[in-house]
Amino acid sequence: MAKYYDVHPDNPQPRTISQVAAAIRDGALIAYPTDSCYALGCRLGSRDGIERIRTVRHLDDRHHFTLVCQDFAQLGQFVRIDNDVFRAVKASTPGSYTFILPATKEVPRMLQHPKKKTVGVRIPDHVVTQALLAELGEPLLSSTLLLPGEEEPMTQGWEIKDRLDHVVDGVLDSGECGTGPTTVVDFSSGEAEIVRRGAGDPSRFE
Repeated sequence: MAKYYDVHPDNPQPRTISQVAAAIRDGALIAYPTDSCYALGCRLGSRDGIERIRTVRHLDDRHHFTLVCQDFAQLGQFVRIDNDVFRAVKASTPGSYTFILPATKEVPRMLQHPKKKTVGVRIPDHVVTQALLAELGEPLLSSTLLLPGEEEPMTQGWEIKDRLDHVVDGVLDSGECGTGPTTVVDFSSGEAEIVRRGAGDPSRFE
């Protein structure tokens, strides 16, 4: 049964955030809110977490997982980024964008696209997510909480607790959450390719 963590959207309780971070370090898979929509998250190197996310979402090994980072300095540890791309990404973060970029050696091989050796990265503009990332001290390995056969991602913590009670270990609910997935921009070739149009304005990359 999933543990339910209820926090204030603007001033999340430090003790609760600390409990969630500790659970993640211990291998928990959690559902948490972002500026785009809810996501599934686990510790960066958790093979079990990855497999559980794949199972929940029915994903194959070509799916790009996302490293949700606290800030640009952290993001830069996990992806290679040239000056032109740097400027474009920096100008759009934090925000509802996911960027696909070549992975560095800091990214476990199991997270990289098997052929392209790329990974998704993003910096969310969400108080609760940022508090969790600050407490965790490392990126969250994440994927949009979009269930198989459904077109809309889940956006209500209580509904997630009800439907995924025996699938995830915890649900972090702040009541405030985006309602659409991120806009995904692939920069792996050096040029912007919009892979998915979502919450972030895609026009700046067209």
